[in-house]
Amino acid sequence: MSNRFKGVIAFVGVIGLAVALSADEKMPAKKPTAKDSGGVLQPQMAPEGGWDSKGKLGEKPAQPWSATTVGAAVDGKPVSGSVTTVTGEIIDFSCYLQLGKHGEKHKACGQKCLNNGMPIGLLTKEGALYMLMEEEHDPRRDGMGEFRKAANEHFSHVMEVTGTHSTVRGYHAIYVSGFLKK
Repeated sequence: MSNRFKGVIAFVGVIGLAVALSADEKMPAKKPTAKDSGGVLQPQMAPEGGWDSKGKLGEKPAQPWSATTVGAAVDGKPVSGSVTTVTGEIIDFSCYLQLGKHGEKHKACGQKCLNNGMPIGLLTKEGALYMLMEEEHDPRRDGMGEFRKAANEHFSHVMEVTGTHSTVRGYHAIYVSGFLKK
């Protein structure tokens, strides 16, 4: 195969990838469904107090993304997101994906994981899984938020979480507002 032909193939591949990335970023966020998730892993490991909501985390933002997120975005355009509220158990994303662990019996281990920087998750009763993060970009980056502390305090509790839902290539995240240090 000639170098010129290889170059054309590489160019076409890059263009195809760019089109796919562009299309993915413009698609509206779709909430995962029970069909997508296949149910809760290790259902015998129940949330503390069962699947009834224990409280709320997050404030409903006026706009999906904060000014610091828009300012940090490429060309001032973050990926699409929509304001949403989802109810589920606060979990350690890492242990859940690796071992299926969650619930009251996993609380001490999961809290240690969150204290050491493991990702925070939200697991719905149907088995849908979301990664949870603070929304405000610069304060999050600079350690000026307290969402990790709040999530740790509510570990293994079922909470109603409000924030901006974003989906990229099947990964679901909720960016939670309202936890800036005062």
